[in-house]
Amino acid sequence: MSVDPKQDPLLAASLTPAYRKLRRVAPKDSPVTPADKAPDPQLGSKLIPKERYTSAEFMRLEWERMWTKVWLLGGLVSDLLEPGDYIATDIGRESVLIVRQADGGVRAFYNVCLHRGNRLRDAGIGGAQSFKCQYHHWEYNWDGSFKRIPDLDTFAQGAPPCRGLTELPCATWGGFVWFSLNPDVEPLEKYLAPVHEHLASYHFDKMVLTRDITVEWHCNWKASVDAFNESYHVQAIHPQLMWYLHDLDIQIDCYERHNRYLIPFGALSPRVRKPNTIPEPIKVIMKAAGMDPADYDDPIENIRRDVQLWKRKHGAAQGKDYSQLNDDQLTDDYHYLIFPNITLNTHADDLMLFRQRPHPTDPDKMFYDIWMLELLAQGVERPERAQHKHYKHGEKSIGLVLDQDAANLPGVQAGMHSAGFAGLWIGTQELRIRHFHKVLEDYVYGPGAA
Repeated sequence: MSVDPKQDPLLAASLTPAYRKLRRVAPKDSPVTPADKAPDPQLGSKLIPKERYTSAEFMRLEWERMWTKVWLLGGLVSDLLEPGDYIATDIGRESVLIVRQADGGVRAFYNVCLHRGNRLRDAGIGGAQSFKCQYHHWEYNWDGSFKRIPDLDTFAQGAPPCRGLTELPCATWGGFVWFSLNPDVEPLEKYLAPVHEHLASYHFDKMVLTRDITVEWHCNWKASVDAFNESYHVQAIHPQLMWYLHDLDIQIDCYERHNRYLIPFGALSPRVRKPNTIPEPIKVIMKAAGMDPADYDDPIENIRRDVQLWKRKHGAAQGKDYSQLNDDQLTDDYHYLIFPNITLNTHADDLMLFRQRPHPTDPDKMFYDIWMLELLAQGVERPERAQHKHYKHGEKSIGLVLDQDAANLPGVQAGMHSAGFAGLWIGTQELRIRHFHKVLEDYVYGPGAA
């Protein structure tokens, strides 16, 4: 049952700062991830113009001034185990080829043959002895250099004067490989700061990919980023989530480019009446930790704490090392946005990562990537990574919660075009959206110019 705070004094009280009892002080001797609240930036309350979502001109400016300047997520390091292993990934109108080198390094190149512009590889992963264009068989080595140009003597001008494929900046962090379309981009760790330090304790490199899906969504890529950048919509679109997460006890932290919120799991939203029995979603959390809900006799409000204590006590026996995580991280979602387009739903035992990519030409469409990674228990053999699947919007279920978001977003995008809508009216629960747009503004218009 949903509850109106105006009619429920308990709920009204829960909306005040004094109620914030769920956030526990993290031990100071072990965790890497800080739990302290960052000061809220003063970003005003102006309307965010709808044209950022609908305008082809703004899309062009985004591409020229933002997408081609930042670091972008290319794929998993675990897909590049042997020399010649590669990832071909698309971003906007560009395609990038990321290749493991003979010396163990990783390099990135524009995925285009220098003869007539043909793509060398379709998007995906694989292994190759070389990269041969299927049009005329121009061939390139792993390091991008020319290997063979058929009938080179028929080119009066000789081979192109460059060494081969055009190289791009490339680096690794957190078990992921990153690239940039900007040859003068700053070092990756400087760009990611402070998030790269926050997330080190999760050891993503020890996780295995169990889900790899791309869905073509009928909305602007920012509409998707927005949807996963606030919890305000939970009570409307995802009412079932209120039975196992506290959508009003949200700590929001904004950094230079990136942001996060910390949301308690294993706790009821104060928007719902306390049930007489443990809700099924919370039972799932307990069972995943190894607890038997049938043996639990304490009040429901103690479950989150007791799951944390249970995992702390039994984690090692289950082959899980939680020593660098604070107690809240054993239950909660430490939810990060790495600007511009990476959403990380970060948990002690898994990571649900979303990569939101712009359509090459249409501001009303995007590509939504879902990567689910799970932490392997020590001693468990690493299984094969999940096979990639690609769907059209609404073609196949991607899970109840994400289906609910997917069903809503086309209406959001269509409404953005209405003469009756001027722009986004953002509240304090949506501070991350406002911060995201401030960072975007700084790239597109220059700091303080918008």
